[in-house]
Amino acid sequence: MPTPPKNLSLFPESAYLAADEPFYFEDLARKNGYSLIAGVDEAGRGPLAGPVVASAVILPQGVVLDGTRDSKQMSAAARDQAFPLIQSEALTSGISVISHKYIDEFNILNASLEAMRQAVLALDPQPDFLLVDGVHKVPLPVRQWCIKKGDSLSRSISAASVLAKVYRDRIMAGYHQMYPAYGFDRHKGYGTASHLKALGQYGACPVHRMSFKGVI
Repeated sequence: MPTPPKNLSLFPESAYLAADEPFYFEDLARKNGYSLIAGVDEAGRGPLAGPVVASAVILPQGVVLDGTRDSKQMSAAARDQAFPLIQSEALTSGISVISHKYIDEFNILNASLEAMRQAVLALDPQPDFLLVDGVHKVPLPVRQWCIKKGDSLSRSISAASVLAKVYRDRIMAGYHQMYPAYGFDRHKGYGTASHLKALGQYGACPVHRMSFKGVI
């Protein structure tokens, strides 16, 4: 693995001003000697029910993936269409699911970091650099950089955000079949007015996060 000088600022603050290309951060990492660069993101930190899901994706140099962006900026149909394309075009991808029970025991931040850790460990080959959405590093001994709003700045992180979002939405659609009174197919577990109304009427179901305000 390349070992940059300790004083090397791989991504100086000024870099964000120039990050208008979808592979800007990936290209910058390659210029610093890295070749297997994974984008990492999660979905489902805020909902009152269901798991948190993370994905890690290594895209080969030269892939385009037009239309793939921050999953929150894409329609459900566009995400569903992008999901198999990302998996087929990626050098490797991984998805991890951490249950609501783990979230209740260890809190949502630790659950999210564990989900990202497991998603990265599922990659084959393993990455030598991580681009992580947000401000918290993945608990792994891999060189990495956390990028605020990275899911809209890095195509690799965008791809990971789509895989995580689609996979989690499908889990919540399955939970809707088990607990139809809550409308999980519509709000995916987020604290919408209809969800809170259902909680008030029926109480929590077995997949609710009991540690979250609003559930009980």
